[in-house]
Amino acid sequence: MRIAFFSATKTDKRVFQAHLQSLPIELTFFDEHLSERTVPLAQGFDGVCVFVNDLLSGGVLEQLAEYGIHLIALRCAGFNNVDMQMAQRLKMTVLRVPAYSPMAVAEHAVALMLTLNRKTHKAYNRVRDGNFTLEGLLGFDLCHKTVGIIGTGRIGQQLVPILKGFGMHILAYDPYPNNLLEQAGVQYVELDELYAKADIISLHVPLTSSSKHMIDAEALDKMKDGVMLINTSRGGLLDTEAVIAALKSRKLGYLGIDVYEQEDNLFFEDHSEEIIEDDIFERLVTFPNVLVTAHQAFFTQEALSNIAETTLANIMDFVEDNIKTCNQVVCE
Repeated sequence: MRIAFFSATKTDKRVFQAHLQSLPIELTFFDEHLSERTVPLAQGFDGVCVFVNDLLSGGVLEQLAEYGIHLIALRCAGFNNVDMQMAQRLKMTVLRVPAYSPMAVAEHAVALMLTLNRKTHKAYNRVRDGNFTLEGLLGFDLCHKTVGIIGTGRIGQQLVPILKGFGMHILAYDPYPNNLLEQAGVQYVELDELYAKADIISLHVPLTSSSKHMIDAEALDKMKDGVMLINTSRGGLLDTEAVIAALKSRKLGYLGIDVYEQEDNLFFEDHSEEIIEDDIFERLVTFPNVLVTAHQAFFTQEALSNIAETTLANIMDFVEDNIKTCNQVVCE
C-alpha cells in the first residue's frame, strides 16, 4: 500500500517510521499541504494521509479519484476540511483518529488558562531582562471560580478532574449530558446560563455547520465582563472579528487560542522572515491579554505515538477490508 503523506514534519517522519516496522505500507512524505495546487503529487499512490490544514475540497477529491485513490487517512479527529458529501459520492473511505490523546488537549487548555491568568510568559521574559517588578502581573485564584465547559466529549471529560483539582465550580453544556460527570458534581445548563455565570469558558466541540461562529457578538454579549475564553478545538468556532471587538471593549478579559480560522495559511510553517498579510490575525496578537499557540495542544509524545499507531492500523484495516466503524467518517 503506497501512501502519499502530506503536511509532513520532521517529527511525523521520525514517529511514523518508528511504527512502520514490517507493515506492508510505504509512506512517501511531502512537506506540502494537500490542495488543488499540490494534488498532482498524489499520482501513483493508493491513498493519502492528511492532517488538519490539508484541504480536501470537492475538486481535490475528484482529482484523487481520477488517480484511483479511494482511501483518505486522517491523522486527526476532526474532518471539517473534507468535503464528505463528495467523498461519499466518489465512494471514498475516510478514516480518522478519534481519540489520540484527550489528556494532551485538556492539559494544554489548562496551560493556556494558567499562563493568561498568572502571566508566566511575561514574567519569564522580564526576569531574563533583569526586570523583577510585579506590576502588571496580577492574577486571580482559580479556586471557587466558575468554569464553563462547552462540549463534554473525550477532551471535555478529561478537563473536568483537572479543574476540580483547583476547587472550581464546573458548568457544562452538551446536547448529550454525561451521567458520570453529573455524579462528579458537574452541572449541565443551557448555553445562555453558562455564558452568564462562567468566569472561564473552554470550547471542546467539533466544527460543523451549526457550530461555526458559535462565539459571535451575540454570544459574547451574554458573557460576564472580563471573561476568559479558551479555544483548543477549531478556529472556526470563533467569529474572530467579533472577538476582537469584545477585546477592544474589555468585555473579553482574556483570550487563549491554539487554533485560528485561517490557520492553514500560517500554522506549522516558519514565517519569521516574512510579512504576515493576515490583518485580522496581526490585530489579534497585538492585545496584551491574548495568548496564541500554533495548534500544539495535541503535540505530546503519547499523542503522536497513538496517532501513528491508529493511522497505520486504519490503513491496514482498509487493505484487509476490516474497517473499524468507530474510526470511519460517514456523511450523515
